[in-house]
Amino acid sequence: MKRVLIISLAVSLASIAGFSQNIDKAKLDAYFDALASNNRFMGSVAIAQADKLIYVKSVGFADVEQELFASESSKYRIGSITKTFTAVITLQAVEEGVLSLNETIDKYFPTIGNANKITIEHLLRHRSGLHNHLDDLVNSNQHIHPITEKEMIEVFVKAGNDFEPDTKMAYSNPNYILLTYILEKIYNKPFSQILEEKITNPIGLKNTYIDGKIDTQNGECNSYTFLNNSWVLAPEFDVSQVLGAGAITSTPADIVTFSHALFSGKLISENSLTKMQIIKDHYGMALIQMPFNDKSGFGHSGGIDGFRSVFAYFPIGEISFAFTSNGMNFYGNNIAIAILSAAFNNPFEIPEFTTVNISDEELDNYLGVYSSQQLPLKLTITKSNGSLFAQLTGQPSFPLEATEKDKFEFKQVGVVFEFNPLNNSIKLKQSGMEFLFEKE
Repeated sequence: MKRVLIISLAVSLASIAGFSQNIDKAKLDAYFDALASNNRFMGSVAIAQADKLIYVKSVGFADVEQELFASESSKYRIGSITKTFTAVITLQAVEEGVLSLNETIDKYFPTIGNANKITIEHLLRHRSGLHNHLDDLVNSNQHIHPITEKEMIEVFVKAGNDFEPDTKMAYSNPNYILLTYILEKIYNKPFSQILEEKITNPIGLKNTYIDGKIDTQNGECNSYTFLNNSWVLAPEFDVSQVLGAGAITSTPADIVTFSHALFSGKLISENSLTKMQIIKDHYGMALIQMPFNDKSGFGHSGGIDGFRSVFAYFPIGEISFAFTSNGMNFYGNNIAIAILSAAFNNPFEIPEFTTVNISDEELDNYLGVYSSQQLPLKLTITKSNGSLFAQLTGQPSFPLEATEKDKFEFKQVGVVFEFNPLNNSIKLKQSGMEFLFEKE
């Protein structure tokens, strides 16, 4: 639900050759075992061809404190992948004639700014202009408390609008929270029940639902962040804060079943599916395009608490994959590449990890506030308990891992920090981009 640094929703993937069911399962197992044994990843993975599961794997703990290991049936919060489910239900409502993509939201929420201009389609495509309030919510620690619809609408009204509807795309969770409320009004049922009736029951998803607090005795996973060389329990969003924007719990096996059902026309019409896949400013209707050399898939990513997830469907070979993580200390894009490389018989490497020890005195050379002429953000470097932390303006701090002298990484999103203490500068590198920050 929250985005860190300048990470894009899109997942860029390496090239693939052709599909085969003869996956090198032993090598893919070794890949995930290497991640788990080096505290890089806890979670589960599934790959399917059409409606047939061809690979599943789980590593790490569902509950670190109780030493409960994850299994094939472990359930994870999937964050913004929830939006794809919500979009499908919304389009089902359009097909039923109880909702229109062109209708404005003022009859539902008259107090929201530009409500007489914002349409259902604008909400689906993140083109409403509504301010994304969740980053502020997490920073103030309010996300762990329940909230009513009335209170939520008041939050949206106060947060205001960032731009006029349909002038651009800006990812904003309120769009899908409002869609949730609209669907509840139309069907006169809670969204959890609508989800059951419209998606999970018809296609047989046994482990996909919206519930309350995480219950590890029910096979649900706690989520964690990796701090000071250990997994630390992450604060838990109250589901009322995210609803159809990010509240679903599921498994990778259920997600790939949903993926196949969606793209094979079992949930919505071909016309509706085509509309979902029309990309405007890098976003469709709860789908993003995932390029893989000369091939292309569609899917979505998700993040809530310490959970991270990705799913995608590739029409060539009818391949769906999903991974769900309750502890990520690695670049998720690399995991997606390894999964699809295995699925399409491409080579991939099992990562090796080395430990670099930097003394407390050496860390002092990096501390300070840095600014850049390329980005309107300040970068603050601090230390705590022998570890280096970075924080960009308006975002939470995150730990940096030393990979060599003067070089650190935040592996979760593939960001590299190259320090030059002599020049009092930092080069920040991510996804082929480079930004220079200089100490103030």
